[in-house]
Amino acid sequence: MSSTFIPMIPCNVAGPLGVLHLPRLWLKVSLEARGKLAPGYPGIGGGFDQMTIGALGLTADAVRKFIADKKPTYAEFEGWVKAQPGVKLDRASVYKHNASVLGYHHDDETRQGILKATGYADNGSVLGAAVELNALDDWSAFHHEVLK
Repeated sequence: MSSTFIPMIPCNVAGPLGVLHLPRLWLKVSLEARGKLAPGYPGIGGGFDQMTIGALGLTADAVRKFIADKKPTYAEFEGWVKAQPGVKLDRASVYKHNASVLGYHHDDETRQGILKATGYADNGSVLGAAVELNALDDWSAFHHEVLK
C-alpha cells in the first residue's frame, strides 16, 4: 500500500459546522503536514480550498500552521475555526459559501480532461459541476493507486 493517500472526503461534505469542503480541507492539509498527501494534490490549492478559507474569514497560513503544529482531529479543527476572531459562521455566510461550492463549474478544458482521464464520454451524461468532477477524479486516482 502507498505511503501517500488520496483525500477521499468529497468536496460536498460538511461537518457539524455545516461548511461544505471544510472536512476535505482539513484532511488534505493534515496529510500534507505529515508528508502523506498523494502527488498531484495540493494541501491548500486555489479552488475550493481558497473559497472555503476566504468565506470563513481565515488565512491559508493560519490554517496550515494550526494543522501542522497541533495535528488536530476534525472536531479540534472545527473548534479552532469557531474560536478565530472574525470568523464568518453565521447562517447567511455558510449558505452563501455552500451555494458557491455547489454551483462552481470547472472550465471546459479541465472538465474535458477529467472526463477523459476517468473514462466518461463527453456527451452530457456527467453534469460537470466541480464537486462531481473532483469526486470522479479522486475515485479514478484511488482505483489506479490502490485497487488496480
